[in-house]
Amino acid sequence: MSPLCFWTIWKLKVNSEDAGAQWSELHNVLVYIVENSPEGTIYNVLAKDPENKPLQYSLQPTSSPFSISNRTGSIISTKVFDYETDPKSYFLQVKVGDGTNPEIKGTVIVYIVNTNDNAPVFTMKQTTFTIPEEQVPGTIVANITAQDADDFNYVGNLIFSINPTDYFTINPVTGIIRVSEWIDRDEKPLRDNPLIIVEVSVIDSPKGGKSSSMSITFNVTDINDNPPVCNPDTYRTPVKETAIAGTSITTITCTDIDVNPANNQFKFVDLTCNACDLKFALNSTFSGNIVLEGSLDLEQPNNPLEYTLTVVAEDITAPFYKDTAYIYVTVLPVNENPPVFNPATYNFSVSELDGQGTMIGVVNATDKDIPFTGITYSIVAGGSTLGYSNIFWIDPNTGSIQLMTEPDYETTSKYVLTVQATDNDPKDPKIANAVVTVNILEANDEKPICTPNYYTMTIPTDLSPGTNIQRFQLTCTDRDSPPTAFRYTINSGNINNHFAFSPTAGSNITRLILAEPFDYSGGLDKQWNYKLLVFITDDNLLSGARQPKGIVETGTVTVNVNVVIAGLTTVSTTTPPSITYIHIAKNVYATNAWYVPFIITLGIMLLLGFLGYLLYHLAKYLSTKDLSCCTPKPNKYKEPLIQNTNKAKKEVVMELTKLNTVFDGEAVDPVTGKVYEFNTKSGARRWKDTQILKDPQPIKTKSSELVIPVLPSSINEGKGRIGTANGQKTNSNDVQAEQKGDEKQNVFGPNPKSLPQNPAGQPTEGLSPLPTPKTKQEGEPKPILKKGDLSEV
Repeated sequence: MSPLCFWTIWKLKVNSEDAGAQWSELHNVLVYIVENSPEGTIYNVLAKDPENKPLQYSLQPTSSPFSISNRTGSIISTKVFDYETDPKSYFLQVKVGDGTNPEIKGTVIVYIVNTNDNAPVFTMKQTTFTIPEEQVPGTIVANITAQDADDFNYVGNLIFSINPTDYFTINPVTGIIRVSEWIDRDEKPLRDNPLIIVEVSVIDSPKGGKSSSMSITFNVTDINDNPPVCNPDTYRTPVKETAIAGTSITTITCTDIDVNPANNQFKFVDLTCNACDLKFALNSTFSGNIVLEGSLDLEQPNNPLEYTLTVVAEDITAPFYKDTAYIYVTVLPVNENPPVFNPATYNFSVSELDGQGTMIGVVNATDKDIPFTGITYSIVAGGSTLGYSNIFWIDPNTGSIQLMTEPDYETTSKYVLTVQATDNDPKDPKIANAVVTVNILEANDEKPICTPNYYTMTIPTDLSPGTNIQRFQLTCTDRDSPPTAFRYTINSGNINNHFAFSPTAGSNITRLILAEPFDYSGGLDKQWNYKLLVFITDDNLLSGARQPKGIVETGTVTVNVNVVIAGLTTVSTTTPPSITYIHIAKNVYATNAWYVPFIITLGIMLLLGFLGYLLYHLAKYLSTKDLSCCTPKPNKYKEPLIQNTNKAKKEVVMELTKLNTVFDGEAVDPVTGKVYEFNTKSGARRWKDTQILKDPQPIKTKSSELVIPVLPSSINEGKGRIGTANGQKTNSNDVQAEQKGDEKQNVFGPNPKSLPQNPAGQPTEGLSPLPTPKTKQEGEPKPILKKGDLSEV
């Protein structure tokens, strides 16, 4: 920094009239020098002698760190000044003289100017502080002090700062450090390292000043500020009911996040349980293990399916924080006991007439295990017969035994069933068996069967009554009826009661006899063919034998009897006896299988809907497609190999035939008042004054008139010409030759405008103008008719 100098010019008053006049004294001069300025001239004393005599300068005191040039008067500093160690000011006396006159004196005061050349210095010796965690924000934890030699005796000239500012703040004027937020020793990073190191800086000027820094270490100590935490705080433990005392139920896991071991230790206390009756206990105070002390058997009446326990974890140091864990012990049932039937055997009876769904009886089994999981019943043996694997069905839930079909006493009169009861334990099911005897009660459920069941015979008209017809007899059997239980009746076909069976009851064999003679001559009998329908019933109570209870069963036999006139040659045709077996299939559809037709119907409807959906989208797709690709392509070889260069004109051949009509009557038109002629036979008419085209230009023909108008070649191209009336083709060359000479002639006669109009120029409403008939001469050609003239038609 350059020295600060003040330059002063000394003014000397000189009396020009007298050289020996007195010099006036110099005034005081102030000079300022900035510390640390280099040695050199700090002031120049300016003096002038009117006589221009040389001046001499001197400086007092000579011990000062200044000197003066005796000729120039320049005051020079001889050292580098330090404001903090050197005197702050110097008083110098300057003398100037010319060697003749008295010296003049002046005072120069030199002040040393202080500059900021020293950095602040911390005056405190302590750099490590120990503080507990969880201090309230704003708590003072340290006071930083510093001083600066260049402080100019101003208080608060130094400015403090701290970095980082995560946990602490510092007052920039006083240097007091306070806690800025909660400090948790148990959370990272302080959990791993409890030391917080901050850097405190002090600067002696807000801008461009000198600064100093120092590190401050805070050691955060742990306190017991966290309770034990049980995680999880709820336990659900399943235990089998057969568990023995000493079995470990569960172990409670708790933690305390305090760092200091003295603060993170806890113990388990206060194990409580409602209605436990000392069944559980803590194995150790510090382990948290719960063990079984009593029995959990569910068959004991007071033992529940679930127990609720609570355990408290408590710190061993103040303030003794606590946490509670909840334990739910679920007792798992164990299948210890098999089902038991009571009684172990059953006897039921059912009639063979009972059908599907008939309940026979109910079996029952019990299970001591708690909770009751249910029992499933099943028939494992003893119910097969008649081609069925089992004719009995048991309800798996209730044990009700029912028939699946009609039993048959004649096939099996008693069934011995093995019924099994199985408890519904999913892991270890246990079973028990019971014997069920089902007695089938006999009933009349079998029809009589007779042979033959169909027979045809021929007998004469003069057969004597009482005769066994052709020694015909029926032999009948019945599986549930004795031979004497049958009765025989002819239900239909026995006109005039000609036929009867003997005996009619009490035997399994009977004969067909003629009961009444035939009387065809007297007109009593007119039936020649008899179809007898014979009923055989097994309800002959007069037989005296034991009859099974039940409905009456009836068998049928058909006998055809053909009656012929005695003496005529007949051929007797007898159908050999045979047995007809009738198989009756009963619908055993179960009502609980309703879903089968429902699913089938639903499937059919879904299939039809899907097919309709596909057809709809197919039609929609085809409607948007270009189907020109499906059109047959023209045959590129259709043109003939040899071109026909002779293109004949296509004509239309028309034939007009002239007919001679004789008009033999006249009449007056009531509308127009004109006279017209008519033919009384054909009804043809013409005006009487109508003129006939005379001397036309005929076309020579033999028997017919051909009018051939020339048409454009584009009409009917490629088709044949219309033939004449006799079916012969007209030569196109001949027709063209006839037309060459008269191309301009109107083939239909002269121009209609040249013909005379009807009288008085009246329109011919309702009548067509007809020409006057003209006698046709032999060989005379037909005249060309005017268009619209129908007199010759």
